Amino acid sequence: MVNAKMEEALNKQLNAELYSGYLYLSMAAYFEEIDLGGFANWMRVQAQEELSHGMRFYDYIVQRGARVTLSEIEKPQSSWESPVDVFEHVLSHEKTVSGLIDDLVDLSIEERDHSTNNFLQWFVAEQVEEEESASSALNKVKLANESSNGLFLVDSDFGTRVYTPDTSE
Repeated sequence: MVNAKMEEALNKQLNAELYSGYLYLSMAAYFEEIDLGGFANWMRVQAQEELSHGMRFYDYIVQRGARVTLSEIEKPQSSWESPVDVFEHVLSHEKTVSGLIDDLVDLSIEERDHSTNNFLQWFVAEQVEEEESASSALNKVKLANESSNGLFLVDSDFGTRVYTPDTSE
């Protein structure tokens, strides 16, 4: 059983993960609108990952005998200046999420909640991967902006990304 303070924090993170999925869907819609279907695919895969992260929090809250409390999901941004602007936002957002996870880990230590701390370690490692993926994608998009065929090539590359559900527990 988690205490009330931890329950509230876990529910807040559940909301943040759902917001992330919503944000990436908004980015996908932006790319659909400007006919970059591969970029849209990259964002749709990212949205699926974030929604699965939200479900991890949901399931953990239930497993620990706590109450899931869903709250309003903030409306995400819906337009950007350029593909580079979008991916700069992605990297910034992932760094923010890493900070939220770090805060949760700190709280789990403060509350001496070892089970939650153990649960959160998966997210600590996942955020390293998320930041690396966002940084790599941003670098590709920046390079593509310097070439007349660059966006086409990156769009083709991003179109091959596939969502693979994580099966580790």
